[in-house]
Amino acid sequence: MHVNVVRAVGLFAGTAVFVVAVGWLWNAEAGAQFAMALVVCVGVLIYFFGESLALRGMRARPISEIEQPELYRIVRELATEARQPMPRLYLSPIRSPNAFVTGITPRRASLCCTTGLLRTLDERELRGVVAHEIAHIRFHDTLLGSVTAPLTALITALTAVAFLVPLGDSEETDMPNLLGGLFLALLAPLAAVIVHFGVGRAREFRADAKAAELTGDPAGLARALRKLEAGARAFPLPQERILLAVSHLMTAHPFPRGVGRLFSAHPPAEERIERLGELRRKWDLG
Repeated sequence: MHVNVVRAVGLFAGTAVFVVAVGWLWNAEAGAQFAMALVVCVGVLIYFFGESLALRGMRARPISEIEQPELYRIVRELATEARQPMPRLYLSPIRSPNAFVTGITPRRASLCCTTGLLRTLDERELRGVVAHEIAHIRFHDTLLGSVTAPLTALITALTAVAFLVPLGDSEETDMPNLLGGLFLALLAPLAAVIVHFGVGRAREFRADAKAAELTGDPAGLARALRKLEAGARAFPLPQERILLAVSHLMTAHPFPRGVGRLFSAHPPAEERIERLGELRRKWDLG
């Protein structure tokens, strides 16, 4: 956990320096002051609302055990096996099959599944996905995710601000100036860099391995990953700023094409499946 705390603080500090630098380029001291105020506001939002950003973006709602008794049973069993608190459960009305967890601490964690996930997977596959997400809670990955998502949303939002706010003293044209265009071209890749620095792909391999340990069934998660990848191609999410910012939280990357591919913090599905297969073979030999 201490490593994730250090990475979260470093990520926030680095992004703050970048945003203040952009503000200085925009309008010198006044721009830097505005940027600093923005960073402070984002820090407050991360602490109080960072964990709910993904839930809001996915239009998720809390669900009760009466509504989804089987899902509650699976989550409760796996949380107990992992010795973790039972996360709050949410359901997103999205056809694309996926799931994610968010929360500053394990006790504040929330697990969200899409309706597409519940319709697509059988119980064995669903257990693999739920175990993968509980593994993220177990390793405190949700802290980094809850910090990375708002910071990424802030950077991607600046692509719009760059076109809406005039730079310098020129009033000769209503068209975005060259510097605004450069901001648009640069900020999306920089936001993607924040995602990759903040979460990294190694955490997905680690969560896959822990999920296999919790369920005793690497093949179940491997089958689920194939279905999630196919579902992302069949029902891709709209590439909205907030969804781009939270895509790294999901079990499988939800954007198979377009600019959304820049934000992929997941290893290729085939590589994850291959590692799960190797794990199964090691167990069989051991």
